[in-house]
Amino acid sequence: MKQAKSKHPAPIVPKQPVAVIGAGIAGIATAARLAVAGHAVTVFEAAATFGGKMHQFALPGGYRFDAGPSLFTLPQLVDDIFRLAGREPADYFRYERLDPITQYFFADGTRLTAWADAAKFAAEVEEKLDTPAAAVTQFLSRSGRAYDATAGTFLHKSLHKAGTYLSPETLKAVAALPQLGLLGTMHQRHARAFADPRLVQLFDRYATYNGSDPYQAPATLSMIPHLEHGIGAFYPEGGIYAIAASLHRLAEEFGVKFRYNEPVEEITVAEGRVTGLRTALDAYAFGQVVSNMDVVPTYRRLLPQQPAPERTLSQPRSSSALIFYWGIAREFPALDLHNIFFSGDYQREFQAIFQDKTVADDVTVYVNVTSKKTPADAPAGHENWFVMVNVPHDQGQDWAALTAHTRRVVLAKLSQALGAEIEPLIAAEKVWTPPGIAADTSSFGGALYGSSSNNALAAFLRHPNFSGRLDGLYFCGGSVHPGGGIPLCLLSAKIVSSLINEE
Repeated sequence: MKQAKSKHPAPIVPKQPVAVIGAGIAGIATAARLAVAGHAVTVFEAAATFGGKMHQFALPGGYRFDAGPSLFTLPQLVDDIFRLAGREPADYFRYERLDPITQYFFADGTRLTAWADAAKFAAEVEEKLDTPAAAVTQFLSRSGRAYDATAGTFLHKSLHKAGTYLSPETLKAVAALPQLGLLGTMHQRHARAFADPRLVQLFDRYATYNGSDPYQAPATLSMIPHLEHGIGAFYPEGGIYAIAASLHRLAEEFGVKFRYNEPVEEITVAEGRVTGLRTALDAYAFGQVVSNMDVVPTYRRLLPQQPAPERTLSQPRSSSALIFYWGIAREFPALDLHNIFFSGDYQREFQAIFQDKTVADDVTVYVNVTSKKTPADAPAGHENWFVMVNVPHDQGQDWAALTAHTRRVVLAKLSQALGAEIEPLIAAEKVWTPPGIAADTSSFGGALYGSSSNNALAAFLRHPNFSGRLDGLYFCGGSVHPGGGIPLCLLSAKIVSSLINEE
């Protein structure tokens, strides 16, 4: 006799509660994804608010600043989270595609505009740098093919799961590397493609997008320009902080609890499995814990009794930043949202950062001016300048002396390039140094991207998104796979949430 089917559905197994340590962009995105999937999520944040490096602040006189990240690519990674939640992204988060993308100022006085359209950009290069437009479009096309061949494997999946390497997609990606010219270093790849050293320098600078050195970093990173010239660079309404704010709003709507001013002191463990965490206020039980804190302090501070992956933690660190936030009492029509003022000797600049652990006498200066897009970020007739120089991570250098020296160098460079004395125009100022970044964000040494990508195996040597020793422990953010920067942090959140949901 055929057994009748039960009229009652199978009982739903409740999902274990999840703790997220750190409300940086990866922590917020992870919390939102897990909450949408039905997990009860609590985020513990040492600071008074969310955002991590992606926070905002104001200086006297009416100048608003995004503290950290300033470039936004792959906006679909943000939209995907809202769509996963069944929400319309534009109800939470809006953005525009930039055109132009960047204004470049070379040491010899040449100025070049990086237009969003690849053909228009190539024509600009041909006019200003005497390089055939066809060479530029060919390079960008190959960059796009390299991204399409490899991103699905090396960015969207865990590199520490065997299944990743057994897929046809992975084999295809590896086979594509030689034919795409992605062997050797970034600089070697660009020097082969272009005769003009200024254009080589322009493309070499993309190594700084993950805190690396183009003279050491693998040529696979030459696919990064595709993010801007193939897919696009974007600006969110309200600035970069709007990314964190919109995802924070979504997370709260799905029940995520944020506990601010409550730094985690220990991740508790029993019999090889995470059992929760402890703060100064209480001990909390959790079946899974996700650390959005830099992986080094996660082990050193929160898991001091557990064996640490010393080889991973000892990987060379990425560069840090010395940032001057200036309220400028004048407008400069020559500037756009993104502006680069190149040094005259790029190789010496990177040698100073990665070999000498100091700051070169001539530096490349990045100036971000959000008041160009959001006029309310500065008083009428004024601008808010985010002025950044790439520097080594903190290893005990004399940052007071380095900051004072670099400030003089930066002021001289900008004054000469723009034809106006800048220092008398500074109406408000704040400085963020590598030790300050380390103290404010728990980034080890103030390194912005965790470990550097200065060798061909760097991607495989990053810490995985899960613990190989402790069940229930996961990692997201810029210090682990797939790396630093807004898009990669969002991808780390996607990988971690998938791992937890699969478990």
